[in-house]
Amino acid sequence: MRGKIIRGIAGFYYVHAFAGKAEAGVYECKARGIFRRDNRKPLVGDNVELDIVDEGQKLGNIRELLPRQNELIRPAVANIDQALVIFAIASPKPDFNLLDRFLIMLQQQRIPCIVCFNKEDLDEEGAGERYRDIYEAGGFQTVTVSADRRSGIDRLEKLLRGRTTAVAGPSGVGKSSLVNCLQSGVIMETGQISRKIERGRHTTRHTELIAVEEDTYILDTPGFSSLGLFRLEKEQLGLYYPEFARYEKFCRFGGCSHINEPECGVKAALAEGGVSRLRYDNYCLLYEELKNRRKY
Repeated sequence: MRGKIIRGIAGFYYVHAFAGKAEAGVYECKARGIFRRDNRKPLVGDNVELDIVDEGQKLGNIRELLPRQNELIRPAVANIDQALVIFAIASPKPDFNLLDRFLIMLQQQRIPCIVCFNKEDLDEEGAGERYRDIYEAGGFQTVTVSADRRSGIDRLEKLLRGRTTAVAGPSGVGKSSLVNCLQSGVIMETGQISRKIERGRHTTRHTELIAVEEDTYILDTPGFSSLGLFRLEKEQLGLYYPEFARYEKFCRFGGCSHINEPECGVKAALAEGGVSRLRYDNYCLLYEELKNRRKY
């Protein structure tokens, strides 16, 4: 039988299993000792082959780890197809510097990003549409939703269907409420897992995959803990602002930083409204941070 690890705690792995295409439930599994000897540790998100030990008690053993599509270190997960980066339109107001850091980190790991602005119901000034335009111009798929009113959820569900999606974003933006909306059609008994491990269904102390429908999972995680830009040189930063690329051919100097150089195509586009002032200002702040970073 094959399945996907949806949670791992204290040496036990909870596997959402399928017999053929039929959903078979969630099995509590131990991993074979050979994985330890080979220095291979099962991760949440791993696709596995398992042997059933007790069908009645839903117990099994992980026999084989299947090849990984990708692997993240923080959080430690495998086989992520995309990330859903959630910020609120209001209450709290979005920290765009932090949002850009999320997007840079995910681009570094080659994970496609969807930017989601929640709390559309609190958007009295139409800011959400402006934010959406800014990040769509940057090449990111962007949606505005209201978890409270369940508006925009249908479109978001289509973007997630058939994929494993990691959820990222700061506290207070409605991540849990949005995850609750998206898993209304859940096909696995997450409550059963919660009883076994004596945790609430939506706690985020441990990384957990939540099955939404067949082949569709949301990664509920304590968060991406590393938001520094320590593996990035200042000369590389512009690569993570995709909207700059079309204007760089008009820069007078090769390797232009787009800050102090004359005849800069990006700055010309900024003056004409082709590049967002908000995104450009964040770029300058991050460039300065990288420039002044101490190297050890």
